[in-house]
Amino acid sequence: MNKKRIFIIGHKNPDTDSVCSAIGLSYLKNKLGYNTIPCILGGINSETKYALDYFKFKLPLHLNDVKLQIRDVNYHKNNYIDKNSTLKYALDYMNKYSLTGIPVVEEKNKYFGLITLKEIAGEVINGNFYKIDTSYGNIIDILNGNKVLKYDKEIKGTLITNNNTNNKTNNLILISNNNDIVINSKVKLIIFVSNQNISNSLLNKLRKNKINAIRTSYDYYEVSKLLTLSNYVKNFVINKNDSITFNEIDYLSDYYDRSKQYNHTNYPIINSKRECKGVLSVTDTNNVERKQVILVDHNNISQSVEGLEEADIIEVFDHHNIGDIVTKKPINFRNTNCGCTATMIYEMYNENLVEVPKNIAGILASAIISDTLLLTSPTSTLKDREALERLSIIAGINYKDYGMKMLKKGMNISNLSVEQMMNKDFKTYKIDDKLIGIAQLLILDFKSIKNRSNEIIDYINTLSKKEGFKVLTLFLTDVFDNESYCFYNKDAEEIIKNSFHLTKINEGIKLNGILSRKAQILPYIMDILD
Repeated sequence: MNKKRIFIIGHKNPDTDSVCSAIGLSYLKNKLGYNTIPCILGGINSETKYALDYFKFKLPLHLNDVKLQIRDVNYHKNNYIDKNSTLKYALDYMNKYSLTGIPVVEEKNKYFGLITLKEIAGEVINGNFYKIDTSYGNIIDILNGNKVLKYDKEIKGTLITNNNTNNKTNNLILISNNNDIVINSKVKLIIFVSNQNISNSLLNKLRKNKINAIRTSYDYYEVSKLLTLSNYVKNFVINKNDSITFNEIDYLSDYYDRSKQYNHTNYPIINSKRECKGVLSVTDTNNVERKQVILVDHNNISQSVEGLEEADIIEVFDHHNIGDIVTKKPINFRNTNCGCTATMIYEMYNENLVEVPKNIAGILASAIISDTLLLTSPTSTLKDREALERLSIIAGINYKDYGMKMLKKGMNISNLSVEQMMNKDFKTYKIDDKLIGIAQLLILDFKSIKNRSNEIIDYINTLSKKEGFKVLTLFLTDVFDNESYCFYNKDAEEIIKNSFHLTKINEGIKLNGILSRKAQILPYIMDILD
């Protein structure tokens, strides 16, 4: 069973059906063994809030987009080294994972900087061969040595390859292949090569002066060569303020744009706390895990989540006309002629023999009430009625009483701006190259809105020109009087007139019997545009 997280998404400007169907489908899918989460793409209206509050549901996850992010890339996660690691360890680590650079971290994995093959090669070839800054343990490890005497954890000094302890530099590190050593306070560490024997008298001198000592099987020249690689990487990193990093939540498209400017091979990946998560190499971006989505109550790209083209659509459940969604492989696409997506979801519970919980039944019933306008819409079917009646029994509600209260909650628009009125339930469609926008609001009384007609008309005309709408409308629907009032952009006047077979037309014109955007408004306009 697919355990990867799946986002169940309704359309933009979510209505009660898109929100409640996403919740209902998510519960069902999770009972069947999937890992899903219901989502919304914007703020919910007062009608939907009433339903969620009534049946004690929290607001679903607000999803901004499903664009590919760096965290969706199978980059080298958890690949980084501590700042006190040796240059040799960094080199071996990069070879092991086929990298040319590796992030360096300090306490609590905080990002410290970047070390690359370029810095290591520079140190080996051009660096100060005699400068050593590391730990006693690092030297033991790199020389595969044995502890003789240890007084200091940190070893910092100048390497001399002879017995000239008269060197003016303090903190000398000697490489010795015999017992004839001059001991003085300048000596920090003596490395005995080729597993040589150390006389008791020499050991006593070392103890007396508290001089660190190590013995190794490597010879004089091998030790001389390896000691440079025992240095801490922290002294050779590209500083964190100078290196180019990416956050794991950055969009992959932004990475492509920025990486072209710098043309680096490896980039450290961090999180918002500056903790290092790993390293991203150029070739890693060929292997991504796209976000998985299920669409409910829509199948048009313009109505869906941003970045949908970068995600994998695995299923669609809708009751509208077939839109322009394109998938890379076959999917489950369920499209039914009914008044509400929630009706389809309820049928799926029955098909899969899954019991509908009381609260799920309540929100599915709420969705049907909303989309069918309490079964008065011309889109209502016998399936919707039967589903609503059965769900209401499970939920323990009288759907007529509950439905009237819920619908009236959504009809109070007196405090909304024109922009909010347009966006409350707004859908876009594309016919060939023609863009259509249809906003619809349920109202109790048109008279309270009529005095805002000029404001509405100006907004619609301005928006249509700005966004390139061929047709842009606002329908104010009075379900109790079975009528809608239509506002439209000036350029679409003839289209609206012909769509509804009108002999004359004016802004805010009353259209008797017009209630459904899906079954009446959109098809009529599409016929004229076709």
